[in-house]
Amino acid sequence: MGDSSASYIHMVQHLIEKCLIFHMTKEECMEALSKHANIEPIITSTVWNELEKENKNSSTHMLNPKQDDRMSEEETSQMIQKMISESSKDYDN
Repeated sequence: MGDSSASYIHMVQHLIEKCLIFHMTKEECMEALSKHANIEPIITSTVWNELEKENKNSSTHMLNPKQDDRMSEEETSQMIQKMISESSKDYDN
């Protein structure tokens, strides 16, 4: 189970990084991954927090997006669906 757990965490991390590219907040990311990928918000939150710890010494501006950089609900939904589709192909192997 160790390999599958590590793979799952890696997939969540990858999805969070994609959310960050689209300037989503932690809360938006948690909601989107819960809604579209059935990932429990506590898991997203935990992985997010670990990413913040890892990036303490480097720039963390991506973890704090500006309001005007955000996408609409429709854009967010489309982007998340595409990410989930692409990620499931990567991790189904």
